[in-house]
Amino acid sequence: MRQLQFEYSDAVNFRRELRRVAAWCKSIMHSAVVFDIYSQTVTYDPVYEVLGIIKDELPEALYRGCSTNGNICEGNLAGTALTVSCTIFEYPDTRVEFLQVSMTADTEKSVVEELKAFISENPWVKAIEMLITIRGMSMTSLCDDLSTIDPAIKIFGGGAFAPDFNEDAAFVFSSAGECRDKSAVFMMLGGDNLHIHTTHITGWKPLGRELLVTRSEGSTIYELDHKPAYDTYYKYLHIKNDESFFANTLEFPFFYQHNGMNILRAPIASNSDGSLIMTADVEQDVKARIAYGDPWTILHEVSLGGKNLAALQPEVLHIYSCAARRTFWGAEIGKETLPFQSIAPTSGFYTSGEFLRTGETVNQHNVTLVVAAFREGDKLEELDNSFEMLDESLSGKVSMINRLATFIEAATEELEEANRKLEEMAIRDGLTGLYNRAEIQRRITEALAESGERAALIMLDADDFKKVNDTFGHSVGDDVLKRLSRLIEEECRSCGAEAGRWGGEEFMILVTGTAAVRAEKIAERLRAGFAAIDIPAAGTQTVSLGTAHARPSENADSLCMRVDDALYSAKRSGKNCVVRAED
Repeated sequence: MRQLQFEYSDAVNFRRELRRVAAWCKSIMHSAVVFDIYSQTVTYDPVYEVLGIIKDELPEALYRGCSTNGNICEGNLAGTALTVSCTIFEYPDTRVEFLQVSMTADTEKSVVEELKAFISENPWVKAIEMLITIRGMSMTSLCDDLSTIDPAIKIFGGGAFAPDFNEDAAFVFSSAGECRDKSAVFMMLGGDNLHIHTTHITGWKPLGRELLVTRSEGSTIYELDHKPAYDTYYKYLHIKNDESFFANTLEFPFFYQHNGMNILRAPIASNSDGSLIMTADVEQDVKARIAYGDPWTILHEVSLGGKNLAALQPEVLHIYSCAARRTFWGAEIGKETLPFQSIAPTSGFYTSGEFLRTGETVNQHNVTLVVAAFREGDKLEELDNSFEMLDESLSGKVSMINRLATFIEAATEELEEANRKLEEMAIRDGLTGLYNRAEIQRRITEALAESGERAALIMLDADDFKKVNDTFGHSVGDDVLKRLSRLIEEECRSCGAEAGRWGGEEFMILVTGTAAVRAEKIAERLRAGFAAIDIPAAGTQTVSLGTAHARPSENADSLCMRVDDALYSAKRSGKNCVVRAED
C-alpha cells in the first residue's frame, strides 16, 4: 500500500502529478487506486474540476470525498481549500467498492438493510469507512442499526461539515454517486492481506460532580438536576449566554457513559429558555460531568495512542477529528496530528461528528479524534517504526490545570463519599443498621404502587423485652436487638426482602414479588432461628410475628394496620408464634 498527498492549488500542477501516478501504477502491481478528496468549501465547482482531471488521467480509479471544516494533509492542517490523497492498494486480493445512498430519517433503516445485503453477497468485507452528512439529523438510530451488522466488521468515519460552524450545508460524493447533501458514502474494504486497526483519542477529562440529565429531547438538554441546563455553565464556569458561548464551552463538553464507553458531547448553543443544543443526542436520566481540555493531557493521550499504532506498522493513517478540536488548538492544531505522520502518511479532515465501532456497538463521538490504520501484508520484524512527538510539553512537567483538576476530582470524590454516608445515615436506624421507620414506610408505599397484591408485610416484636432491660440493663437489651437485627438482615438477603426498625423492639419486613407468597415460612424461620440463639447475659429470647398479604388496591396505612393487628393476635395467643391476618 502506498499513498501520495496533494494540497490542490491549480489544475495544471495537479494533472502533472496525476500523470506521474498513472505511470507509477503501470509499473507496479496493484488492485485498486482510491482518491480521497476533501473540500473546505461548500461549492461543487472546485470538486468537479478535480474529479474531471482524475477521470481523464486515471479513469479506472475510485474516489470519494466531502465538504469539511478543515483538511489534514501530511498530518497537518492544509493550507488550501482542497486536498487530495491517492492510495494505491498493491495486494491482488485487496478489494474496495463504494456504495452511495440517500441519507434521511426516512431512509436510514433501508440504508442499513442495503449494507447488510451487500455484506451478505460479499463476505470479503472486513471494514466499512463512511462519510455522511449529519447536520439537522439525529444519528442515534443509525448508530443503533449499524451496531446490528456483523461485529467482526469494523465501522468508522466522519460527518461532512462546512467551514462555518453555523452553516448546515454539507455534501458528500463518490465514484458511485454525485455531489449531494443528505447523503452517505460507504467504502467497503476487504482482503486476506488487508489489516485495519481503529482507535480514538480524547484527552478531555471529567471535572467536578455528577449532573443528572432530568429533561432532554434528542440533541437538546432542557434541564440538569431539574434546573435549566445553561445554569450549570454559568454557575460553575461563569460562561455567558452570548455570541461567544460556543467558543467558551469548547474546552468543557459533557462527559458520560454510553454503550459502556466514555462519550463527549459539546454544547453548540444556548437558547433563551436555558436549554442547550448539543452536537448529538443525549439521553434523559444519564449522569454526566463537565470535562475539561488541557493541552498536556491531550498530547499525553496522543503519545500513548500513537505508540500503540506504531507497533502495528501502518502504511496509511486516516484521521477524523472533531472541528471543536481544531478550534480548541487554533494555530497549534498540528501538535496533536502531525506526530502521526512520523509513522505513516496521514490524511483526513475536521468533522461534524466522528463514528467508530467499539466492540459490537457503533457510537457517534464529539470532540474526539478517530484514527484508522491500514496495512497490507504481514508486519516486518526488522522494521523500527517509532512514534515521535514533536512537542516538548511531554518532558514530564504536568500542567497547572491538570494538577488543579486532579485536586478538584479528588476533593469531589471525598465530598460525594461524605454525602453518600450522610444520605445513608438519614435512612438508617443508628442501633440496628436497618432502615428507620420513615424509610421502610416509604418503601412499603412505593412497593404497593408497583407490586400491588404481590407484596406482604411481616411485623415482629421481641417478647417481654421490658423484662430484659429491667433485669439485665439497657446495654444487654441493645445486644438482643442487634442480634435480632442481624438475623433479620440475613433472612432478607436470602429472599430479597427489606426491613426496618418500626420503633422500640418492633421491626417491619417488606416482602415483594414471588417471595411474598412465602411470608409465613419466612416468619417461621425467623421465629425458630431467634429462639435458638443463646445471647450472652440474656440467654434465649423469643419473638412474636404477624403477617399480612396486600389486597388489590390496598394502601400502606391499611396493610400496616392489618399486620399490626396480626402481631398483637400472636401476643395474645401466648407469644413466640406467627399469626396471619385475614386476606
